[in-house]
Amino acid sequence: MDRIKEKMNALRLEADESQAKVEELQAKVKTLEQENLSKEQEIISLNHKNQLLETRVETLETENDDHKKTISGRQSDINQSESLQRKLQLLEEEAEEADKNLRETHEKLRQTDVKSGHYERKVTALEAARDQWETKYEEMAKKYSEVQEALEEFQRDIANI
Repeated sequence: MDRIKEKMNALRLEADESQAKVEELQAKVKTLEQENLSKEQEIISLNHKNQLLETRVETLETENDDHKKTISGRQSDINQSESLQRKLQLLEEEAEEADKNLRETHEKLRQTDVKSGHYERKVTALEAARDQWETKYEEMAKKYSEVQEALEEFQRDIANI
């Protein structure tokens, strides 16, 4: 009888531990989903910034072309053109950096999605295990009741003898 109680207590502990693990994994999934949302917002922001920079680059390229047409050999016009070219180069570098950041963020988002899927599968597996343990617990409780009834009947029979 003590063994059955010990087994039932062990099963309860395992069920409690499984439930705690499920809750922990659900919290992790929620955290990953929040990170995922944050990364998506960052991607949108970087895309917008990238578009603005590309527009600015196009504007500066247009200005640069216009200035090249108006240069008539004066040194000041040449210096101004060189300055615009440097600005253009800096903006192109900024655009490349923003594009690189966008790709890195997209990769991190993909990895977060993969992790989220992994944890969701773990949660599903743990929930299935928990359900199995609950079923086993219910079966053991039923068997315990049956054995208890048989024991009581046996004790009554012995007492009657």
